[in-house]
Amino acid sequence: MAHSVWGYDSDNGPERWHENYPMAKGDNQSPIEINSKDVRYDTCLSPWHASYDPGAAKTILNNGRTCRVVFDDTFDRSVLRGGPLLGAYRLRQLHLHWGSSDDHGSEHVIDGVKYAAELHMVHWNPKHGNFAGALKQSDGVAVVGIFLKVGKTPKPEMKRILEEIDNIKTKGKEAPFQHFDPSILFPKSRDYWTYHGSFTTPPCEECITWILLREPIEVSSDQMARLRSLSKNGENEPVNPLVDNWRPPQPVKGRIVRASFK
Repeated sequence: MAHSVWGYDSDNGPERWHENYPMAKGDNQSPIEINSKDVRYDTCLSPWHASYDPGAAKTILNNGRTCRVVFDDTFDRSVLRGGPLLGAYRLRQLHLHWGSSDDHGSEHVIDGVKYAAELHMVHWNPKHGNFAGALKQSDGVAVVGIFLKVGKTPKPEMKRILEEIDNIKTKGKEAPFQHFDPSILFPKSRDYWTYHGSFTTPPCEECITWILLREPIEVSSDQMARLRSLSKNGENEPVNPLVDNWRPPQPVKGRIVRASFK
């Protein structure tokens, strides 16, 4: 398995990542399954809040593994604070994980429930100098996770991202993506679970404070189909649909999941 080609297929998928990325077998890996009965309600957890500048959005791209929207993080333009976090974390990118059908695709599992997709908003702590520095610190990164479930009344908010899909059909394609306020993707409820974990993609650095939102947002089956129309191959290669780009739940290993709600 060559270093650069981890993926989600049987020959290079999650069960083999540790061969090149030993951290993937660490004690604080993500995602996990959250069981309500094991969650600790913590009255000290304050509400989180995001102040995002729509002008910070830059591009949307297909990197062959996900669809990603990239933001300008050169200064405190779009920040997340509060909740379990100390200080302000800068928004760097958001991306999605999804399945090959509507009944699975999320990375975190809640009481046995899998959602159709999971959206990750990745923020880093500027006190560590730069993103690479933040990756080496246990409080370096904060990710807000939002579940997408298929329903009858899709939120129009995902529409903007999905409208661009046709411009980034194949691996390596990138398109301008300007004036976008990602906070429109938040559900109404601010309730969340939080725990210490890792990136769900290699090298699986254990630097993440997870803020997983309890309430999913709704998308339509058609919208999910659009995501699945992306290809993990380049332009002149056969179309190979980009689906099932999720990592299965990892061992909790004694970590405590805290909830901001009862």
